[in-house]
Amino acid sequence: MPRKALRKTAARSKNALGKTPQGVLPPPGEGKRGEQGYLAYLLRQAQGATRLATERSLADLGVTSPQFVVLTMLKAYPGLSGADLARVAMLTPQTVGVIIRNLERDGAIRKTPHPVHGRMLQWKVTPRGAALLARCRRRAQAIERRLAAGLSASAQRLIRRWLAGIATDL
Repeated sequence: MPRKALRKTAARSKNALGKTPQGVLPPPGEGKRGEQGYLAYLLRQAQGATRLATERSLADLGVTSPQFVVLTMLKAYPGLSGADLARVAMLTPQTVGVIIRNLERDGAIRKTPHPVHGRMLQWKVTPRGAALLARCRRRAQAIERRLAAGLSASAQRLIRRWLAGIATDL
């Protein structure tokens, strides 16, 4: 079915109040979008909400969420190659290539040849990039505080362990 027809079908199946032919679409946090939902769906929903909040908070700095992730990983692990960055940032190599070009153009990162494998490039955050990352980090910490609101330190550790376990076990 052509895209235009799909959009028209989607528009007819839901009105402005979020009603579908089957009934009212529940907001996030209710029904299958809440505690009755599947874990994988709820993780995706939470990630989407977190990413949107991050994008909005960084927009006036001219930084996207993927750029923020790349800067964060380079600060934590200086000297990563583009391929390593793609793996650790969970982005495609093509996306990382575009991000690297833009961050390098803006003076936020710089490349150096690998000491042993001269053709391999290593990337490092510049002082300008570190200052930009610090501004981004302050914005991200506000979101982190909202995520952790009402959780004890032990609950936060448990959730972090659980999330990290999912990434290593699946």
